Amino acid sequence: MMQDDLRRQPSRVDGRAKVTGKATYIAEFRFPNMAYGYLVQSTIAKGKIRDIETAEAEKQPGVIKVLSHKNLPKLAVPTPAPDAIPRPFYALTSDEIRFNAQPIAVVVAETFEEARYAASLVKVTYDQAPHATDLRSVLGSAFVPGREQPDRGTPENAFAAAEFKVEAEYYIPIEHHNAMEPHATVANWDDGKLTVYDKTQGIQGTTGYLATAFGIDRANIRVLSPFVGGAFGAALRPGPNLIVAAMASRELKRPVKIVYSRRQLATAHGYRPESIQNIKVSADKDGKLTSIIHQAVHNTSAYENFSEGLVGVSRGLYACPNVRTVAKIARTDLQTPLWMRSPGVVSGIFALESALDELSYKLKLDPLELRLRNYADTDPETGRPFSSKELRECYRQGAERFGWSKRSPEPRSMRDGKYLVGWGLATGTWPASQAPASARVILNADGTARVESGTTDIGPGTYTTMTIIASEVLGLPIEKITFVLGDSDMPPTPGQGGSTTTSSVGTAVKEASELALKALIDAANAKEDSPFRGVAFDQLVFEKGSVAVKGRPETRRSFQDILKGHSESSVSVLHRSTPDAAERGKYVIASHGAQFVEVKVDEEIGQVRVTRVVQGTAAGRIINPKGAHSQEMGGVVWGVGMGLMEHTEVDHKLGRIMNPNLAGYHVPVNADIGVIETIFVPEEDKIVNPLGAKGLGELGLVGIPAAIANAIYHATGKRIRSLPITPDKLV
Repeated sequence: MMQDDLRRQPSRVDGRAKVTGKATYIAEFRFPNMAYGYLVQSTIAKGKIRDIETAEAEKQPGVIKVLSHKNLPKLAVPTPAPDAIPRPFYALTSDEIRFNAQPIAVVVAETFEEARYAASLVKVTYDQAPHATDLRSVLGSAFVPGREQPDRGTPENAFAAAEFKVEAEYYIPIEHHNAMEPHATVANWDDGKLTVYDKTQGIQGTTGYLATAFGIDRANIRVLSPFVGGAFGAALRPGPNLIVAAMASRELKRPVKIVYSRRQLATAHGYRPESIQNIKVSADKDGKLTSIIHQAVHNTSAYENFSEGLVGVSRGLYACPNVRTVAKIARTDLQTPLWMRSPGVVSGIFALESALDELSYKLKLDPLELRLRNYADTDPETGRPFSSKELRECYRQGAERFGWSKRSPEPRSMRDGKYLVGWGLATGTWPASQAPASARVILNADGTARVESGTTDIGPGTYTTMTIIASEVLGLPIEKITFVLGDSDMPPTPGQGGSTTTSSVGTAVKEASELALKALIDAANAKEDSPFRGVAFDQLVFEKGSVAVKGRPETRRSFQDILKGHSESSVSVLHRSTPDAAERGKYVIASHGAQFVEVKVDEEIGQVRVTRVVQGTAAGRIINPKGAHSQEMGGVVWGVGMGLMEHTEVDHKLGRIMNPNLAGYHVPVNADIGVIETIFVPEEDKIVNPLGAKGLGELGLVGIPAAIANAIYHATGKRIRSLPITPDKLV
């Protein structure tokens, strides 16, 4: 999107609050008489706690108490059978050690500094057990966690008979979240009721988790999370900080705050699992795919089955008659991996799109042309039509903007001075889901509106997007609308994840706003002089805080005039939207994109710079173009990190993460990022939801690591199948 176009779009309604410090994040909240907790973590990967010595810590100035499984009351959660899988992890509830750096105690003191120092004095002895943290060492015990997908056609026979084929292994290491805001919880019990401020992507899920853990009614719990400083999966599931802070507060009868240090964050939440993928792809001489065989295994924890959908993209992204996919997991003595931006799909796409790129060179066929020759006009798996799919136009517009036609096909054939230049591309896709969600719209007599929904905003601009939706429907200027979120007392919504918030919460806001306008007209028609009596609702025009009958400007009434003297001085509507599952089930509903990447490689030192990216995206109606552009940029930046830098190092002798900090775990900075251009291809979709909008947050990342790897091969002639592509792999 061009900069002039972006400047004309609404800016973030919460932008000023964020840049001036008015926006309050979790660690900044406090209650009177608040205490501070600091976690003690295990130093072994597997075994049992023999003893925890706390005397030295407890006699330090300011220390209130050291809490652990030894002195905390049991939670209401029933103890699972020893072989029960999955069994969620509740910190400080048993003597069992399941992973290195597991929270095993909390020191509570009058200040953070006193708690942190005393935590260093807690001595723990263990009965240690052998552990395994290396995925390759446990491949023999990998298993399919559910039902295997049946083969489509005869993939092994088709691969064996093919003239053009690729068979390769692709590897992705563990990757960790490093959001700007550390995870934190502030908890307070008052007369049997629990209030928590928590960094979360799911207000309702957090409330339910606490209700289950403590055996109390949800009505006695209030969860607040008004601003989240980055998450993208890291806060979809409650972390140990939540349960520990709530337990400590209940035990000490004081508010307790727990904030993770940057180092502790390595085991505060999930991570992208380590994965090994084996792919076989084949084609005939015309470049038509004849087989795709995609087998993947990734690690899970020893205590829970977690499975990502790495192989699903190979069943539906391209038209191919013979497909086999097998997804397995293997147990390791690490924390459970969880969701990280574009979970499963970005990993699977890295393998599939890299393999297709390799195949294009064997065929001596342009990589873009190969994808076009295997374009799926209907879903290859089910035969169902797509609700909308403008991927072909994404390819066309992206290639034109990027200048793809000027690409020299031979590796190492393009240069800029001493730098080798490479151009690569990949395809992205993400399902466009919708879930039930609720919103409340209040039209006030002063001409303003308040919109409430219990969702969160982890950074994609939910405050702004929902305000824009309400503004369009209500006919009120953006500055007259206040959108409020992040409170379990507000109408319930699903968690913010999977690129579903605009589709789900946005639909609820739209429909609630329409119902509020109908309630406003009912209020107007309660007066004898109403000009709207007997007029169909679709014949009314709402704009600039007023309503009139179409073509009859003399009937115009402001919202303020209508509500003047109204018994409630406002109209309020609470509405729950639900997707039309029957209609949606007739289609495959997804967003699509094409990513074009330029890299420049200094071969002497192995340095790679991503100098230019063009993303062509088809994601239905783009409601918030400036926010959408920002999401696409964020996806590219994350893709640069995944492709070139990010790697969680585990010392397998200790089972311990060795780079739990921003010094050792590298993420992109400004100097690593080149020009990023976004193209939003118009898509009219009346099936996906009443807004016609699809998700963007995940899609912007999906194809980037693969496109980078493909561009590096084009630049250097070296095919790197293991992420990240660091200088040592190129020199």
